[in-house]
Formats: sequence, C-alpha cells, structure tokens
Amino acid sequence: MLFSEGTLNPEFREERKVSKMQRKKLSMDELNRLSPEEFKEVEKTPLVVILDNVRSLNNVGSAFRTADAFRIEKIYLCGITGRPPHREINKTALGATESVDWEYSETTLEVIKKLQRGGYEVAALEQVNHSIPLNQFIPNPQKKYALVFGNEVFGVEEEVILECDHVIEIPQIGTKHSLNISVTIGISLWDFVNKMERLNPENYFQKDLRL
Repeated sequence: MLFSEGTLNPEFREERKVSKMQRKKLSMDELNRLSPEEFKEVEKTPLVVILDNVRSLNNVGSAFRTADAFRIEKIYLCGITGRPPHREINKTALGATESVDWEYSETTLEVIKKLQRGGYEVAALEQVNHSIPLNQFIPNPQKKYALVFGNEVFGVEEEVILECDHVIEIPQIGTKHSLNISVTIGISLWDFVNKMERLNPENYFQKDLRL
C-alpha cells in the first residue's frame, strides 16, 4: 500500500514518534547486515539483472552492490561487460561480488531466451515508443522478473528490446535525455522490490529503532 508524501504507514505511526535527540547514526554492527555466507542461503527477491554490453567497470561494480542491497537472485554479464575479479569492479562493488551470484554470456539474447523458458518475464529499461512508465508498471509479486540494462552510450540493443516482454522507462522532467546506468539500476530495483512487497519492516528495522 502506498502513502502520500509526508504521511506514514499507520501501523508504525505511533512507534515512529521519537525526539530528535534520540536519532543517531548506526554503526556497522548495529546495521545487522547478513554475512556473504548468510546471503547465499536466504530466500532471494525473484529478480534477475542482465547487463547488456555495459562498458564501465565501475558501473558493473555498482550493479553488484545494488543487487546485494535488495537480495537479487543473480546478475548476468553479457557481451563486453566486464567480469570479476577486477580492481575497478571491486572499487564500487565493495565486496558484493562475493555475495551475489553471477554468470557470463557472450550474447544477451541467449540469456533472455533461457530465462523466458524458465518462467521469467523480461523487461528492458529503455526509451522507446509505447514504453511503460516505471511508476505505472505494477509487477506481480507471484512472478519472476529479469531487468535488462544497456550500454552507457547505445542503450539496450534493438534485437534485445524486440525479444523482451516489457519495455519500461523512468520518467524524467529535466533537461537531460537519460540517467547513468547505475542510477537507473538503483531506481528500478528499489521500485520493483517495493512494489513486490519485499521491503518487510520486520526484516528491515530493528524493533527498538523503528522511526
């Protein structure tokens, strides 16, 4: 359920009334994150990330870090996309290459067809005629999805777009024509995870620190 700006889920409204003096930044230990070994064992969000010829190794690392944050099942690295281990990937992944499963494929089409046979719906993040605005796309929590993110200059390949089940676009209201791929991945994954009701407050907030 969505709530308007400035409002809180009524379930937590009373619990979130704290004074400003009670607020403090959490330490690494207080964040209570999973270890890489625990991450491997827990149930994942039914989402897969496909990187279609992504050039920047820093962007690849960012994709791993974001995938870790939302317990994504797997990342497929396709075409010219760089692969771990690599120093430039590690700079932004910050160890997430050790927790998130990944696989390399020479072609993105091969991955898409394999995932579709496995019951995934594949959506490209791209600007095309008749694209669906991200804020209007409602994923089915009972389905599995794979999201395709393209090259920094050329975007998702045309032949890949034609094979996708959906094409989703992040609406923009400024002067620029596109977002950096790492930003696009972050926005898209959070949106899907939220709409698929995977951000369970019981898992996210420590009981004594709910806002």
